[in-house]
Amino acid sequence: AAAGLSYVGGYVINTYKSYDNFLQDKYALLPAVIIICVAIVMFIIGLIGCCATLRESRVGLGLFLAIILVIFIAEVSAFVLGFVYREKVKTDVQGTMRSVFQKYDGKNPESTVVDYLQEQLHCCGVKNYSDWTTTQWFNSTGNNSVPLSCCRQGLSNCTGSLDQPQEL
Repeated sequence: AAAGLSYVGGYVINTYKSYDNFLQDKYALLPAVIIICVAIVMFIIGLIGCCATLRESRVGLGLFLAIILVIFIAEVSAFVLGFVYREKVKTDVQGTMRSVFQKYDGKNPESTVVDYLQEQLHCCGVKNYSDWTTTQWFNSTGNNSVPLSCCRQGLSNCTGSLDQPQEL
């Protein structure tokens, strides 16, 4: 379990590099760091449990049980906090995404991240393609279209035109 959690924490930190323009909050990596710390603690607790079992120590097994109960309470607390604050996180991420979309010009690093995000997640805009109509890029191009990264994969003749939303 500790190895699995370490992998997940490392994967989140590695993936963060692709989306760091959207997650500008300094605490965005905190969950990944917490997961890695929990993995380390779980490894140590596992060692305590194994040693207590091998020695058949009542004190060691009691300590192991107490630690497992504390971890269970912490997991339930984390779940409740995640459930309570999910709307705040959603609002914060959407606000940050909107600001990054406003900076889109097709050339800057933010633009590359927006294109990457839309291609990887098979999406267009924050909620849908109409989000592009309020951006500076959309108004400056004047061709009533969205970036080509909004096009469905496999369509070779997609122009990003809002006249053909089925292609987006």
